[in-house]
Amino acid sequence: MHTEWVLKVAGAGSPLSRSGLRGREAELAELEALINSVARAGSAGMALIQGEPGIGKTTLLTEVVAQARSTGFSVSVGKADELHHIVPLSSLAACVLQGEQPLLSGDVFADLARNHDQRIWLVERLAEVIEARAGDVPVLIGLDDVQWADPLSRFALQQLPTRLRTSPVLWILTGRREPAGPAEEIVAAAAGSFTTVTVPLGPLTGEAIAQLADDALGAAVDERVRELLDGAGGNPFLAVEMLAGLRTAEATDNFVPPGLVVGVRSRLRSMKPDTLRFLQMGAVLGRTFGLQDAAALCDRSPATLIAALEEAVRAGLLDDDGERLAFRHDLLRQAVYADILPSARKTLHRDAARVLVAAGHPAIDAVPHVLRGAVPGDEEAVALLQRAADDVLAVTPDLAADLMTRALALVPSVRPLRFAVGEQAILVLTRAGRSRDALSTGDELLAARPALDVFSRLQAALGGTLWSMDLAGELRRRTEAALALGGALPEIAARLAALRTLALSREHDLAAAREAGETALRDATAIGDREAHVLALSGLGEIAQNAGENALALERFAALSAIDPAFLPEEIVAHLHVDDFETGQRLLLRTTQAGVPRQAMMLWAQGQHDLGVGRLDDADAAFLTMEHLEDEVQVPVQQVNGRVIRSRIALLRGDREAAREHLSAARERLAAKPNPGNTAAVLFLEAVHAEADGDVGLSVAKVRQVQQAGAFMRWRLLRDWVDAAIRMALSGADHELAEDLAAQAEAHAGRNPAVPTATGIAAQALGLVKNDLAVLERSVELLNASPRALVRAAASADLGRALLSAGRKQQAVAALIRARDTYTESGAHAAAERVRQVLNSAGAAGVRAAPVQRPVQGWDALTASEKRIARLIAQGHTNRSTAELLVVSPHTVNTHLTSVFRKLEINSRVQLANVVMALPDS
Repeated sequence: MHTEWVLKVAGAGSPLSRSGLRGREAELAELEALINSVARAGSAGMALIQGEPGIGKTTLLTEVVAQARSTGFSVSVGKADELHHIVPLSSLAACVLQGEQPLLSGDVFADLARNHDQRIWLVERLAEVIEARAGDVPVLIGLDDVQWADPLSRFALQQLPTRLRTSPVLWILTGRREPAGPAEEIVAAAAGSFTTVTVPLGPLTGEAIAQLADDALGAAVDERVRELLDGAGGNPFLAVEMLAGLRTAEATDNFVPPGLVVGVRSRLRSMKPDTLRFLQMGAVLGRTFGLQDAAALCDRSPATLIAALEEAVRAGLLDDDGERLAFRHDLLRQAVYADILPSARKTLHRDAARVLVAAGHPAIDAVPHVLRGAVPGDEEAVALLQRAADDVLAVTPDLAADLMTRALALVPSVRPLRFAVGEQAILVLTRAGRSRDALSTGDELLAARPALDVFSRLQAALGGTLWSMDLAGELRRRTEAALALGGALPEIAARLAALRTLALSREHDLAAAREAGETALRDATAIGDREAHVLALSGLGEIAQNAGENALALERFAALSAIDPAFLPEEIVAHLHVDDFETGQRLLLRTTQAGVPRQAMMLWAQGQHDLGVGRLDDADAAFLTMEHLEDEVQVPVQQVNGRVIRSRIALLRGDREAAREHLSAARERLAAKPNPGNTAAVLFLEAVHAEADGDVGLSVAKVRQVQQAGAFMRWRLLRDWVDAAIRMALSGADHELAEDLAAQAEAHAGRNPAVPTATGIAAQALGLVKNDLAVLERSVELLNASPRALVRAAASADLGRALLSAGRKQQAVAALIRARDTYTESGAHAAAERVRQVLNSAGAAGVRAAPVQRPVQGWDALTASEKRIARLIAQGHTNRSTAELLVVSPHTVNTHLTSVFRKLEINSRVQLANVVMALPDS
């Protein structure tokens, strides 16, 4: 980059322009105001400088950076590169590794990019580093040419600004005008969270162009030159390059045609052939390149190109920072590149890929050249694309899927290699969430009638695809067909058997499914195939869970997470199902202390834990954060169930409007993932809403539909909610349905005799159906050992009402007060108010009024967790240190902070500190 329109040319020592900008005074003033705003308010800001190539975006960015640095900002600025636009994090690396005090060391950044397989975790770690720096000084992060940012950097730039909106971080991006391009996506993600401005750069005025000419040529400017500059169309870079061409050209009357390529050619005529070739090889490698790589592409030693390098630098075409060479502007690179014949470019790009790989560069660095130079049948290019896809799969699965799609397209259909590449493509496409593409790819390969061993491998690869698409029946049909045909290698046969177990877990004959699963597990263990072992344990865990055998499900999922930590969320939830919340909490604590995969599912487990112990505010925040993370990685797994639970939480709180919004969102998400479990969950939620609206007939009809959803689906859904379903049935005088539900609860308790929640709910269900006071009393006794607060409260409320009906007022009041207090402590204010009304109608003395609902705005609007987090942040804690103190994830802290800032109507941590300091108890 350069700080002014200055260009030193061969044979001339004076600059072409005086220091400063020409014709950009208004734009600079707008950006200076944004700098001052961020520094003063302590909250984030973003500016996008847009315009055509050469219009002055980099120059304006450089001037803004200089202004911010003089104001006291810590500055990190980088530039995206067209030929590196697919290398994960390459663009962001250019930002965070630059500056006098880089945000990260190269080693730490390489560790982040290489060793951690979660985009969300990666973004959070970067956010923590930037947040820590912004705690000391305002920070400016700039990225030039954002239109070429790599996918992972774009993902991070869509998340980081919003995540850091309460810190003084100024984001400055430059890019070309591209509707729905990367720049627009990043700005759209930040819009509404803090101040964002777009600064369009149009052509310079004739007066400004004339000033550039006067700066460069002084008295030499004549009418012919002014006519020539008209051809620049107000583009300052083109104008400067034309002027440079005039400065290097001999003084003749020959007219120099306008245009950048011509201008550059006129400057290259006097250069030595070695320099011209060196520049062309550099142009093939990209805007930035290494001397060693360019020398290898020239088939020369680096020492023999020193003179060429010096001439290119003197001519103002290249910059040399001591480590890398860079064309001073990408338009210069493009102009040099345009002089290479198209047929030669392909060959040079293929050679460049070989040079980079031979020099030890990662495969992904060579991929841009492969994509430009590969031809069908190029197995070397295919192998390189496969390696690159494998390298980037963990952090950018979408990019890996694109690479494998291209690799497959390069392999002719007649070659056996096509099946091996296709198998990898299926796995990668599925990992990227592109299951339909994976299935069509697999079916196309299967249609070619491969050998039996290949046929089996392809069907095994498609197993995960079909499972992710909820096509359990098709999965069973295909695995059984492949096993029946034979010819599979032992490990592939073991995987197919394990996949069949997964498919059987969704069917009614769970005893047969368990037998098949046990056989698959024995085979996987004997063969020693890890993938088959994981699949078999996963299938057996699903079967045990669907059969309602909670202890066995825990055993299976604990064994599974010991092999693959990615399944830790399943183990945690299994602990909760046996009422072992203590172990669940301990495992959740472990996940906050180290990066773990599947963070959205970890938040699902956290939400289930918080809901169980009666922390409704925290549960709601966990499920909200889970949905955000699933949206970010575009892998919706639990969004339907999350919205169903949040709707019930809203009803318990008394927020009918939010409850209806969640119901609507659950229905929308059900349309995208209409599996039996999601369908049953939404049906039950519709029953709950119908009851709340007073439509008893509809609520009973919906519960009946749930009961028809399938044997295991009924109890899995109603495990802790069966009492509510029974009350609906009794309200609608449907005793048959109520008895069916009670029998369901009793059967579940029989399978889980050591789980207080299961046995207590079974007694509660029976007591409600039989209107048996003694059984209801027994249910409360059993549930005293349950950690589930809302379950205990509901049973106490049922007992209290039954005691009132029996004329035992004193005992009734005690039970109802227990229910009311538990609901209140949990934040279930609407449920507490209903119990209070029963107490009032019974004429209970000294019943205090229901707690006043929290206001919408102000400190008193904050939940208990929000207040704790607000105080810690006000004391100077980061999201990470706050999360560690409160034993939650940094993502949950961020969700709470978003709510805090909205309710307090503030925008920065400085403002939050002021609010907290002004509190009477501070």
